[in-house]
Amino acid sequence: MTDTELESLIGIILRTGVMAAAIIVATSGVFYLSQHYASPPGYATFQMEGSSLRTIGGIVHSALHLQSEAMIQLGLLLLIATPVARVAFAAIGFYLERDHLYVAVSLIVLGILIFSLVHSA
Repeated sequence: MTDTELESLIGIILRTGVMAAAIIVATSGVFYLSQHYASPPGYATFQMEGSSLRTIGGIVHSALHLQSEAMIQLGLLLLIATPVARVAFAAIGFYLERDHLYVAVSLIVLGILIFSLVHSA
């Protein structure tokens, strides 16, 4: 795999991830607004999201049942996963190019990203 092929593949991954996330969030947002357009907002007290929207499994399960809030969350998760996938594919590409220094750097960055995502709550 050449540098140009790797850059092209990574560009495709980034464009596809961002476009898919944008389409999912926009479509789900329209769906959400069509369901809740007449609901008056209550700003007197803070209301957290449901417990099913706090885990990846709960988000996917709720999105499969076409709950608009979960579908929006799923789009945002996809948007967050896009740069993580970019770093993972870069590490694989550098491995195929036998560039061990950049493989190590990519894996360190990937580890930091995953650690920060897992331990952010």
